Amino acid sequence: MPDVRRSGLVWLWLSGVVIVLDLASKWLAESSLSLYQQVPLIDGLFSFTLAYNTGAAFSFLSDAGGWQRWFFIAVAVGVSVMLLVWLARLNRDKWLEPVALALILGGALGNLYDRIVHGHVVDFILVHWQQEWFFPAFNIADSAITVGAAMLIVDMFWPKKERVRD
Repeated sequence: MPDVRRSGLVWLWLSGVVIVLDLASKWLAESSLSLYQQVPLIDGLFSFTLAYNTGAAFSFLSDAGGWQRWFFIAVAVGVSVMLLVWLARLNRDKWLEPVALALILGGALGNLYDRIVHGHVVDFILVHWQQEWFFPAFNIADSAITVGAAMLIVDMFWPKKERVRD
């Protein structure tokens, strides 16, 4: 078993923060909003709305008949295990890659909780242009996954320092 203090697992606290923020914000959205009710925050650009997504990103497979719930649960569990192994193998000296992985893991587990408990993911953040163009509703978990993925891409192109051997 890897030493948590010397591996990327030291960043698991960040995954925990993402999960807590995600679940708390979803609870607040469900207790404050009616389904599809829009509450503008920045008129014409940004609103809160309650929506349920039985599919994946952009409602992919949302009307597939129910089997997709179990498929996405299996995918989330598999990806989460892979991310934990990846984090465990990283050296603590790195920061960008493990932070990115911790964000993705927290987001995946937040949405996994929704799928297991509710059978769908709770979305509530709506970005739009006036009432003409709407980006699909999303949540804190989706945001963490997106930011983490972007950070992984940046890390791939970030110049690496060569270690000097004695």
